[in-house]
Amino acid sequence: MHFDRKDKSNSTLLSLYKQLLYPRMVEEKMLILLRQGRIGKWFSGIGQEAIAVGAAMAMKPDEYILPMHRNLGVFTARRIPLRNLMGQWQGKTTGFTKGRDRSFHFGTQEHRIIGMISHLGPQLALADGIALADVLAERKQATLVFTGEGATSEGDFHEALNVASVWNLPVIFLIENNGYGLSTPVAEQFNCAALVDKAIGYGIKGVQIDGNNILEVFDTISELAEEMRADPKPVLVECLTFRMRGHEEASGTKYVPQQLLEEWEAKDPIKNFEGYLVAQQVLTPELLQRIKSGFRAEIDQDIELAFNDAEPAASAAAELEDMYAPFEQTVVTPSRVSTKMRYLDAITDALKTGMKKHSNLILMGQDIAGYGGAFKITAGFAEEFGKARVRNTPICESAIVGAGLGLSINGYKSVIEMQFADFVSCGFNQIVNNLAKTHYRWGEKADVVIRMPTGAGTGAGPFHSQSNEAWFTKTPGLKIVYPAFPLDAKGLLLAAIEDPNPVLYFEHKYLYRTISGQVPTGYYTLQIGKANVLKRGEQLSIITYGLGVHWAIAYLDDHPELSATLVDLCSLQPWDKTAVADAVKRTGRVIILHEDTLSSGFGAEIAAWIGENCFSQLDAPVMRCASLDTAVPMSKMLEDQFLAKSRLHVTVQKLLAY
Repeated sequence: MHFDRKDKSNSTLLSLYKQLLYPRMVEEKMLILLRQGRIGKWFSGIGQEAIAVGAAMAMKPDEYILPMHRNLGVFTARRIPLRNLMGQWQGKTTGFTKGRDRSFHFGTQEHRIIGMISHLGPQLALADGIALADVLAERKQATLVFTGEGATSEGDFHEALNVASVWNLPVIFLIENNGYGLSTPVAEQFNCAALVDKAIGYGIKGVQIDGNNILEVFDTISELAEEMRADPKPVLVECLTFRMRGHEEASGTKYVPQQLLEEWEAKDPIKNFEGYLVAQQVLTPELLQRIKSGFRAEIDQDIELAFNDAEPAASAAAELEDMYAPFEQTVVTPSRVSTKMRYLDAITDALKTGMKKHSNLILMGQDIAGYGGAFKITAGFAEEFGKARVRNTPICESAIVGAGLGLSINGYKSVIEMQFADFVSCGFNQIVNNLAKTHYRWGEKADVVIRMPTGAGTGAGPFHSQSNEAWFTKTPGLKIVYPAFPLDAKGLLLAAIEDPNPVLYFEHKYLYRTISGQVPTGYYTLQIGKANVLKRGEQLSIITYGLGVHWAIAYLDDHPELSATLVDLCSLQPWDKTAVADAVKRTGRVIILHEDTLSSGFGAEIAAWIGENCFSQLDAPVMRCASLDTAVPMSKMLEDQFLAKSRLHVTVQKLLAY
């Protein structure tokens, strides 16, 4: 192994060596503790330390790094105390996630580190968002994100690199090619000669280096980061290394040929650098002994302190409270001056008003800039607010949702348009595992709104008509709003933008140009979680939302003999339990109406809650009126039969006859 010190002083070389040695000694202690049964799991990075340490030390302290679970050297190079790291690994209160997550699944704004989730690929898109925030704020910063050779097979890898390339984002995508994904060798993971060759397909620079050479790693990352601070554009770096121990310790390494282990043992990053420093007379046996003795004492002390730190107290109230970032909504009263608008125009007005109020608000979506979006909601926005803030995206829902979270981490807000709500399935993981859980895990907000053009009624068929709100209502950490009228559409969207938590905003496509109403001018917000009681009657209650509200209004207008209470929920997470309970108490008979399919639709949750909390006030079973348990058909005749509207009269008569 050839080391080129260039102009580095002896003190710099010694500092690099200490940073390299310390995580190795921590790992060796972890293996002892594992054998003693004092810890239960460990993901070893032994043999790969030069990558984490060299890359981390090449970055500025205020630049973000997004590491993986074999990158202990990133955390120690950023001076995170071992006691806190050990507290994290053991689920103590001194850790970063209050015992809610393990390993390196956490972030810390203080140290500019954003940890991974178990799905491996999604963090790459977060790096895009973080870097985009730096570009927008004209900060000359670089962002470093790690991934393994196995995760390069994931779609998230492709999406993140493609977005970074198209948008010229200053991101260093660092692949640790360590030979195996658990037990699967690289020959069974990809068929290209080298992973760095993938850079060609994205039109970006690619560099392959010896990941076990601390100086080569440090110098390469330093140079690349400096280049992109002056001229933002991404780069792909492949670091060749090897995992000397199991994927995690229980897995072992029996699947690895012994010859391969011996070959890489000779390339050990610490032994080789240590030998070089001795030859350079930077390190002596006496100094080495002092360094190791000092580290050993420090490690032993910090670990024992962590073992004695308090376990988190189990508190249901605290757990529930921490699912969401603290936010006390101050409702801004609407102006008395109003203009008649279509539902679609009210959404446009809300976005324009939000963009003017929040200078850090970014809009992202497919075709939303010059074209104005599939439904023309953002027509003219690029000219008014600029393409930096109104961003056309490649067709990559996962990367854009992840970029939204990255923007939030680095000080921005975003509204992301799904061209159709159906397409959100391609970004599902980012929503339910990253956006929803980030604050609960390590206290960081996820200030992202996702607009969801939803619903049937236009003959658009199975892939452009789904009502998929129930995919998300069961996911803690998300907020769900679903306005039925133009006034609500504007006020709830502005409230969603204001809220630092992730909000899914469902907007029914059928309503875009079919309904109009008076909409207050200027800025106002409506309370998320507050229902509207549109009618008050005595015979039955209809609880609904979205297009179902208009079905119910039309039905009741056609049947003036009925005395009905009509509740428009407006929000599904949280939802207005008080309004529902009042409706049950008033009438004793309840229909829950929604466009989604019957089985496991959101109506089932409301019905269950009424049964548990309002049973004594019921005069009949709670009934659900929903769409058929099929995909949404295209034919108008079939679609009309599919939709819940076709069964509303029968359901009402059945309820009243009970």
